[in-house]
Amino acid sequence: MTTHQLTGERLVDRMTSAERARAERVEAVLPALREAAVEADANAAFPVGHTALLREAGLLGLVVPEQFGGLGGGLRDLAAATYAMGTACPSTALAYFFHNTSASRGLLPLEAIGAGLFTPQETPVVAAFAERVLTTMASGSWLANFASESAKSSAANISIATTASRAEGGWVLSGEKSFGCATGVADIYLVTARLEKTEDADGLAMFLMEREAAGVTSRPPWNGLGMRGSANHGIRLDEVFVADRDALTLPGAFTRMLQVSRGSFVGNQLAIAAVYTGAAQAAYDYTLERLTRKTFADTGRPIASSPMHQVLIGDMTQNLATAYQWLRRQLELETSQPPIRPKSEVFSQWRLGKGAVTEACFAVALGALKASGTSEARMDGVIGRTLRDLAMGLVMTFPAERGRLEVARIATEAQENALFATLGEAL
Repeated sequence: MTTHQLTGERLVDRMTSAERARAERVEAVLPALREAAVEADANAAFPVGHTALLREAGLLGLVVPEQFGGLGGGLRDLAAATYAMGTACPSTALAYFFHNTSASRGLLPLEAIGAGLFTPQETPVVAAFAERVLTTMASGSWLANFASESAKSSAANISIATTASRAEGGWVLSGEKSFGCATGVADIYLVTARLEKTEDADGLAMFLMEREAAGVTSRPPWNGLGMRGSANHGIRLDEVFVADRDALTLPGAFTRMLQVSRGSFVGNQLAIAAVYTGAAQAAYDYTLERLTRKTFADTGRPIASSPMHQVLIGDMTQNLATAYQWLRRQLELETSQPPIRPKSEVFSQWRLGKGAVTEACFAVALGALKASGTSEARMDGVIGRTLRDLAMGLVMTFPAERGRLEVARIATEAQENALFATLGEAL
């Protein structure tokens, strides 16, 4: 007996029965997400009701292990979910992605403990914070993960300037987070900050705070180009107190947890590329259906049959296939057991893959615009919204050019070292 294909299965092959059950939860919310997408973009506001919708579907604990009250999903589940949501409402998919990135702040510390990266004295502190993050998500709280800031560094994709100072019974945080989905929407804010008097990554720490905590305010909403319904305008922190139980300030804890991630930063970033791929697929389907249904007045032939449209459709098809190939390969590299490639190679693959996916998806939307003509060149149309949403993918986290530069440096420096070693052996 065959079963109908779920939206997420267009990206994630060979789902297990458990993965399919989780994907069915996602499938059930897609109609509501799709219905609200136009208004979300027009109002540049996260749709009212989506938080409760996803909470009631149990999806806020999608990637939280069952032992902490979650659904027990993994990266394959998250990629399938953000892809499927991306076909319906990319803004909601993006906000949902960032909620799920919070889980890495619980999962990776626990994995690092298992790998022996923390001493017996450090382990209880790390485990307590990690479990607090995971149980909070599983209980139905929406977490907004704030790391990015307006401060930039030539040496890193994300620079942390927000500071945390010691206070009696906890910490006081001050700073500004320039980007983070679900601003003013999420129940809990997860904030990365730098401990005072520290300068390197070992001073990075993590804090949980209530959305309405004293000193927490939202930055003014901005008239974003795309992903307008994701509430991504960020927050300001003015001497916000966070109790010790809601903080992980152990020196080097953040960097040690990153050591156990497989590839894409903290092990889940490829799911953001799945959002873009889902949006591109929806634009492709919409355009193809429209061009094959409409006909030329003089010949009665479908518009899609003209040579120009055939070229554009062929280009769109190739670009969409490119996005899928990169994304599926990255997903395989980051989820295969045992690992099939060393971590350095998985990391380099992601640096190339993120840019390749986002550029290919944007090309799909651009092709859809050209093929659809002036009737679809509207801000409130499917193609116009998708084109703007996918333009955001070109700049989020890091642009494709930076990824290619980093990979080129890795490749050439490795080659330089190889040449030097060979020359030394000859001498």
